Amino acid sequence: MEGQTPGDRGLLEKPVPTAARRSLSSLGAVFILLKSALGAGLLSFPWAFHKAGGVAPAFLVELVSLVFLISGLVILGYAASVSGQATYQGVVGGLCGPTIRKLCEACFVINLLMISVAFLRVIGDQLEKLCDLLLPSAPPAPQPWYTNQRFTLTLLSMLAILPLSAPREIGFQKYTSILGTLAACYLALVIVAQYYLGPQDLAREPRLASSPFSWASVFSVFPTICFGFQCHEAAVSIYCSMRHQSLGHWALVSVLSLLACCLVYSLTGVYGFLSFGTDVSADILMSYPGNDGVIIVARVLFTVSIVTAYPVVLFLGRSVMQDFWRRGCCWACGPQPLAEPSGPWVRMSLTVLWVTVTLAMALFLPDLSEIIGIIGGVSSFFIFIFPGLCLICAISVEPVRPRVKCFLEAWGVVSVLVGTFIFGQSTVAAVMELL
Repeated sequence: MEGQTPGDRGLLEKPVPTAARRSLSSLGAVFILLKSALGAGLLSFPWAFHKAGGVAPAFLVELVSLVFLISGLVILGYAASVSGQATYQGVVGGLCGPTIRKLCEACFVINLLMISVAFLRVIGDQLEKLCDLLLPSAPPAPQPWYTNQRFTLTLLSMLAILPLSAPREIGFQKYTSILGTLAACYLALVIVAQYYLGPQDLAREPRLASSPFSWASVFSVFPTICFGFQCHEAAVSIYCSMRHQSLGHWALVSVLSLLACCLVYSLTGVYGFLSFGTDVSADILMSYPGNDGVIIVARVLFTVSIVTAYPVVLFLGRSVMQDFWRRGCCWACGPQPLAEPSGPWVRMSLTVLWVTVTLAMALFLPDLSEIIGIIGGVSSFFIFIFPGLCLICAISVEPVRPRVKCFLEAWGVVSVLVGTFIFGQSTVAAVMELL
């Protein structure tokens, strides 16, 4: 520290946003950050390895992405300290202005809504497979009404997802996040074990792709990685809820979380791809026999993992709607709103509304597998573009040495350009596939 200027020390010792309650331990922050990233993307990583053309190109894309993923989390922690805001959209608005904040909020709501719908669709598919296994019926006979996906998913949403989404503080999710993280790790271990000790009817010599089909196929993996590793939307809320806050400590939490997440995703992707090769399904569990007891347990635990990830996504979307409520009430009723946005009545109303809308979309919309690329494209805003813009704006108001400032500005520009490329490429590819 002796050779550093006051501006450099400021990068490591920034003040804490005063609006946040500091009740989250470092271990709890690691688990919440890890669980935010371990979601539905875990099932599609073997398919992404096949799409990239093999293990080597997929690993290369994953390692390059990991650099930007970690830097984005560190940038968001630094930006939260500079701006003094406790939410993602608040940080973007405080540093980049109201126009960029409105864009951020629009992308935020769209992205989180689609993620919630995708989570519910994955849960519904797993419930349907479990019901088919537990209550088999002859082909002419219809399944009982209580095994229908619309009934089972609605019941699960009311009995499990809604109660888990009701608490005011995100720190409560550290308990359920531990369970969800262990469930995702179990799925990765099952895929590894099935590769070596799988049943006889499992393909032992799958057709493997030896080289990438094209650079376009390699670049098309970025949306899947963005969809799988997206935890940046929760980064600011997690950082501002931590008891021990400093940029160095937050960087350590970010590195540990994403390295653990990368290990789980890599094991799942490599061994799932090696097990089935070009025949791998977009949902890796669909490639295994349905009557395998180990796979049944993995299916159940992964459903638990997604159920515990949904409340974290809802918490972030609810925070945006609470900001809308606060600004709307202040504009209509003056400085004293009709009801406190974080109060129980408003909070529960917004929670019920979010669960109802996403449940209706999951039940009545067609298959969402084709628009995963759009979700990953929108996620690039939160992983690359907005952190890059926040970094450029933050160092313009902070005392930093000229060389360090030039490097940080260049990194911010690179992040914005990479995010723009991923968004454009993935969105165009997804729209073309839909059409």
